[in-house]
Amino acid sequence: MASIFTKIVNGEFPSYKITEDENFYAFLDVNPNAIGHTLCIPKKEVDQLFDLDEATYNGLFEFSRKVAKALKKTVSCKRVGLSVIGLEVPHVHVHLIPLNEMKDATFTHKVSLTTEEMEKLAKEIATNL
Repeated sequence: MASIFTKIVNGEFPSYKITEDENFYAFLDVNPNAIGHTLCIPKKEVDQLFDLDEATYNGLFEFSRKVAKALKKTVSCKRVGLSVIGLEVPHVHVHLIPLNEMKDATFTHKVSLTTEEMEKLAKEIATNL
């Protein structure tokens, strides 16, 4: 059964897409820790990070780096943190989280944005790629 992320990549579920290429897809997290919290995923569905083939593993981090740099240009923050946990969706994903305080990285502190704010933010980040 396809993961929710595979369904997003396939256009079956909506997302606030930032960018994509042949192998990877970046979109805003709908339950963000901070404004701009972004997920980067390989389009190929693999459950665990260290099960990725070497090219996909390296490509995911190259892709995530580009997105993180655009995110840093767009959202006011001290740094962009990176987290890979993988318990909530069985599809490899990298969290890019704008950090100003440690609580932004805890996954217990959440922020809310309107649909319009999410759409605008995704476009702004994409513009800075």
